[in-house]
Amino acid sequence: MTLALGCIADDYTGASDLANTLTRAGLRTVQTIGVPADDLALPEVDAVVVSLKSRSIEAGLAVTRSRAADKWLRSRGASHVLFKICSTFDSTNAGNIGPVMDALRDDCGEAIVLVTPAFPETGRTVYQGNLFVGTVPLNESPLKDHPLNPMHDSNLVRVLARQSRTKVGLVNLAAVTRGADAVRAQLTELSAKGLGAAIIDAVFDRDLETIGLVAAGHRLSVGASGIGLGLARALVSAGRVSPNVAAAEVGTPVGGPAACLAGSCSQATLQQIANAERVMPVLHLEPEQIVAGGGEAQHALAWARPRLADGPVLIASSATPEAVAAVQARHGRDAAGHAIEQAMADIAEGLVQSGVRRLVVAGGETSGAVVDRLKIPGFLVGAEIAAGVPVLRAVGANEGGMLLALKSGNFGGPEFFSDALGLMR
Repeated sequence: MTLALGCIADDYTGASDLANTLTRAGLRTVQTIGVPADDLALPEVDAVVVSLKSRSIEAGLAVTRSRAADKWLRSRGASHVLFKICSTFDSTNAGNIGPVMDALRDDCGEAIVLVTPAFPETGRTVYQGNLFVGTVPLNESPLKDHPLNPMHDSNLVRVLARQSRTKVGLVNLAAVTRGADAVRAQLTELSAKGLGAAIIDAVFDRDLETIGLVAAGHRLSVGASGIGLGLARALVSAGRVSPNVAAAEVGTPVGGPAACLAGSCSQATLQQIANAERVMPVLHLEPEQIVAGGGEAQHALAWARPRLADGPVLIASSATPEAVAAVQARHGRDAAGHAIEQAMADIAEGLVQSGVRRLVVAGGETSGAVVDRLKIPGFLVGAEIAAGVPVLRAVGANEGGMLLALKSGNFGGPEFFSDALGLMR
């Protein structure tokens, strides 16, 4: 296998988002869970997205895991590696974006790295180095209340500089609109001044194509799925990849019971759960009871099992940001988050043991815990449910054929759960 593009994603839903974007752009893409084992049979592909659960762990561990993924990808021929992060730059002053970027840059010998989480299609734009979510700066959006990585600064030059060992500069929109040569010239200037990373503005889809052309000439880039789209289009236009029609199917139907799990506390997911109550049974778990060890997972499975034969069910640990903050204040942020994630993983494992083979999961941390528990090593990418969310067919799963959808909290339309199940046969 000789890869045209290697990717390292810092969470599982973000990896699905990127794999979906690359597939739509014509690249044959596989998403793996962790660094693949040597004996995992993978089809001939153009890109591999290695999914890590490294966004909110200790920075040193995130660096170690990312370096291992980078080594695997480059050993398979990837001359360019994209470190895929969240389109809202989820991180803290300690990392993990900066430390991982620094390590990967050191390993590949890159002089300066382009960084942007912009993806205009999903409402993420960067202007003068400031990240906007829709029409408002990041620090004025609901993401300022993220339960794990609250974002209180929209200026990404400042945010990344607080995390990184290198100086961080800006390639502004004026340079991007003048084209790839203007961007290259500005990067050369910044590098000559000793800067090792540059946030680059992007407001329109055409900006991503310019960025992709430039980034493809480097060994490393950092960003969300938007820069992945730019890279894919650059590879196709340069003739390094023959575009393939993205598969609308990922094999034969699997049938059987279906279930949905929701752990995200985003406004989008909370609305999607409310809408799902009109078409399927929904069980709301109490985060306080989960963290206190009240047997909520066993209660949820006892509730779900007799209902599965009649149709899909949804089990939600999601709560309002205020309720989550209260639980975190009583039990500690990390302890509360871990308890809820593991309870949702317990429920997923029990559902699969009860015959569920179609599983929709909302929330990045929840998806990571579920996929880890189910020990699924990889996925083939199928039809797009919503922007950034494809149907995934498990590769190498112990249970055989399984379809999953892994959704970042803010993704999807109001009827996401019904839309997902409609495509997962």
